[in-house]
Amino acid sequence: MDSLSFSRPSARLRRALAVAAGLLAGLGAATAQAAIPIEHWTASTGARVYFVRSPSIPMLDINVDFDAGSRYDPPGKAGLATLTAALLDKGTGAVEGQPARDEAQIADAFADTGASFGGAAGGDRGGIGLRTLTSNPELTQSVTLAAQLIKAPTFPEAVVAREKERMIAAIREGDTRPGVIADKLLSKAIYPNHPYGMSATAESVASVTRADLERFWRANYAASRAVVTLIGAIDRRQAEQIAELLTRGLPNGAAPPAMPPVKMDIGASVQRVPHPAQQATVVLGQPAIARGDPDYFALLVGNYVLGGGGFSSRLTEEVREKRGLTYGVDSYFAPSKQPGPFGIGLQTSKAQTDEALALVRQVLKRFVEEGPTEAELKAAKDNLINGFPLRIDSNRKLLTNVANIGWYGLPLDYLDTWTAQIAKVDRQHVRQAFQRHVRPDAMATVIVGGPAGGAPTAAAR
Repeated sequence: MDSLSFSRPSARLRRALAVAAGLLAGLGAATAQAAIPIEHWTASTGARVYFVRSPSIPMLDINVDFDAGSRYDPPGKAGLATLTAALLDKGTGAVEGQPARDEAQIADAFADTGASFGGAAGGDRGGIGLRTLTSNPELTQSVTLAAQLIKAPTFPEAVVAREKERMIAAIREGDTRPGVIADKLLSKAIYPNHPYGMSATAESVASVTRADLERFWRANYAASRAVVTLIGAIDRRQAEQIAELLTRGLPNGAAPPAMPPVKMDIGASVQRVPHPAQQATVVLGQPAIARGDPDYFALLVGNYVLGGGGFSSRLTEEVREKRGLTYGVDSYFAPSKQPGPFGIGLQTSKAQTDEALALVRQVLKRFVEEGPTEAELKAAKDNLINGFPLRIDSNRKLLTNVANIGWYGLPLDYLDTWTAQIAKVDRQHVRQAFQRHVRPDAMATVIVGGPAGGAPTAAAR
């Protein structure tokens, strides 16, 4: 639910990565078989730091995640967290001996070092990502500039206006697409009166001012609310210096407001939205689990069987293969700081919408009652265990995993024990976990572009 993505690497860095492609494959194989040595400490600034030395490739990947996600968007200002993160590299003031720079000068400076930088925000967190070569002066210049951007963003008025217009245009375009409409309505239905259910609108983005951006940055981009993750060809001393540089001199921040509890029992509901699309888009879901829940691995294995395993999943077998009601159907869990959603989605012909939905509900109900078969369980566990090396076969993937360990407070040996945790899941674990967290008779359902005739209960934006 809370995945951050950053900008495409520069041409210079892509060339370096291409040269090192063979070494990367070796890294993936090695880390899959040996313990991943995650070092952890708290910087003098209060930031939590997680570091993995990866000397095979002359590069460094960094995430600085702040407790600055969209759940802190004020009422009527949805999109503020996203805009704040996106505008960090669009202008910076002078700080720590570094000159002020506009967005063109910032882009040129990163191009000179071959680095890539980007800001992004999700539901729980916002922050920046930096990928740089570890040779000097490139490393020092890239990290120094990244530190300057998060410490002294200027949010120029003209650039703010331009980026708001871009975001508004993207929202309006997205709100014409069935999948976007369905997902937004489902989030609102799953999370009534909770920030997880909010979505940015043209109106909420238009209302954001430069003062809002600066206020959000000052309140949330504090070292005490930061997790710094570093993966690359540097040593511990360098990692400590970089973490200090990135988090020294940040705003003092403010105590985050308390989040309302997630209402777990939302009851059953159905919303139908007319749409001229050729097919109907159907999504259904409910709140499920927070990250770190002890049932996580049982739900991961079970969901692979139910709908997360592609063509090998039970939903695909029953809804697509046996009855031809869809080209694709899947299910997912998206755990977050607070209970994230469990959901199912598919597209089907308008005439078969109700039949397909009834079958999905039937398959889900039976799975929750009975759990997987021994054959399904074994296939799911084998696929997950054998596919584990692909989850950490690059610095960027390893960075994502280690950042999640830091952000959610998972054990440092989480990746080392991941396959063992999968291996010990049994049918009883899966069945009991699904019965604790999934309530088939209390799902919110949204149908966009379904059959004509029924009175719609919601309207497209």
